[in-house]
Amino acid sequence: MSQALNHAVENQELALALQPQVDTQQQVIGFEALLRWQHPKFGSVSPSRFIAIAEASGSIVEIGDWVLQQCCEKLVQWQQTGRKSLTISVNVSSVQFRRGDFLSRVQHILEHTGANPNHLRFELTESLIADDIDFIVAQMEALRALGLSISLDDFGTGYASLAYLTQLPLDELKIDRAFVNDLDKHSKGELLTETIISLGRSMNLAVIAEGVETQEQFKRLQAMGCEYFQGYLFGKPRIEPDEF
Repeated sequence: MSQALNHAVENQELALALQPQVDTQQQVIGFEALLRWQHPKFGSVSPSRFIAIAEASGSIVEIGDWVLQQCCEKLVQWQQTGRKSLTISVNVSSVQFRRGDFLSRVQHILEHTGANPNHLRFELTESLIADDIDFIVAQMEALRALGLSISLDDFGTGYASLAYLTQLPLDELKIDRAFVNDLDKHSKGELLTETIISLGRSMNLAVIAEGVETQEQFKRLQAMGCEYFQGYLFGKPRIEPDEF
């Protein structure tokens, strides 16, 4: 599988599925790009299986460049068809992010495609900031200087402390689906979700909840003050999303 990943881009085995993100009126504001791999021998391989292998082998760098290129081309396409306000969120591996040439690679793709970076968001996981906080902050600030925004994915499940959070130049917090699945009244999930939403609002950050699958969850999150949502209730990831 590691060897196969080295050729996944050139063999055109990769695809991006887009999952809609909506506001309180359920209007689509953008999409998260989710990577898919269809291999002739292994079949459809879950990202939970192949991403770690790609990171260990180093092929995640080429794959990550391909993903960003595709997302930027999609932004240009939307711009040309009058859907200029849509954003696209891209998951960035810690292996990519920590490379010294990551910033220049991003800048090159933006210039090559002509995509508007103001509609591009990088999603980073909390595990990324387990150490070397000064480098992480400098890298984030340099990326934001290009015009794109940064989201902290799966917030509340990883390594980030409140002390770190105040240092990070973030634009968005993303509530993990584990909390959304546990929104019963007086549950820990509800308490943590309310805390994250309140924290985000106090820091002037957008807050988006992922894994929203029921109207009840949607209404509870709205009542807590959450403004943006993602999940099967609004649409599953699709290679070619429905009209929006």
